[in-house]
Amino acid sequence: MNYYELLFTTIPTGDYQQDLLINALGEIGFDTFEELAFGFKAYIPSVDFDQEKLDEQLEVFREMFTFSYEITLIPQKNWNEVWESNFEPLNIADKIFVRATFHEPRPELPFEIVIDPKMAFGTGHHQTTSMMLELTLENDFADKKVLDMGCGTGILAIMVSKLGAKSITAIDYDPVCYESTIENARLNHIDNIIALCGSKEVIPDEQFDVILANINRNILLNQMQRYSLALKPCGEIYFSGFYENPDLEIITGEANKYGLRYISHKKDKDWVAAKFLKNA
Repeated sequence: MNYYELLFTTIPTGDYQQDLLINALGEIGFDTFEELAFGFKAYIPSVDFDQEKLDEQLEVFREMFTFSYEITLIPQKNWNEVWESNFEPLNIADKIFVRATFHEPRPELPFEIVIDPKMAFGTGHHQTTSMMLELTLENDFADKKVLDMGCGTGILAIMVSKLGAKSITAIDYDPVCYESTIENARLNHIDNIIALCGSKEVIPDEQFDVILANINRNILLNQMQRYSLALKPCGEIYFSGFYENPDLEIITGEANKYGLRYISHKKDKDWVAAKFLKNA
């Protein structure tokens, strides 16, 4: 799958203007964002890109603050080079070491996750993924049956397996992510991850002890009811991929409709990872 990369240069005049722009892009199919000192990068599958929709979304923001953007088509074959040039090893809380196959290991840290750089997103470097990894360290996954939605590289599925999860179903709509999860599970000698390609329609007709969903606000809202059906009573669900304001309140309101109760959240540069509990 080819992607378009839009490099935005922004000069906000107030708080959250850039965040609102990112949210607006998420509503028209952009699924991954990388914040920069001078703006951000936004990625969308080339088959989903619609210039007319983009122009409509951007029109509102042109009256709010100054920004510009450049579009680059990134063919699938080039993503290995992109990741290799940008992938630095990552230390999470001095407990998790995330590295690529071409980095030296850090055996003194308790957990190591090896991710082969490919187009699949989820190397742990984005705040949402790193916060989700931190949450896995702070909670009990031993003998749990886990569902990982929007699994990307499979990094969260691999981590909870290392924390003792009994079985993990990892789902992503992107075939490259699906294949990457399988490959990375092998790299980490993990044999209890079942990878599926699709979205909420491929969630097995069974219930899980824990659900991990690091996607984006609109997809989470759309899939919330299905998550609730797939979660056992008193089960835990962890959400990320959205901002504290205004997204957390919106996510909480939708979750409450389906018996999912807010417990707590982490915040990093306005990005949020939140824990919810299903009512008994």
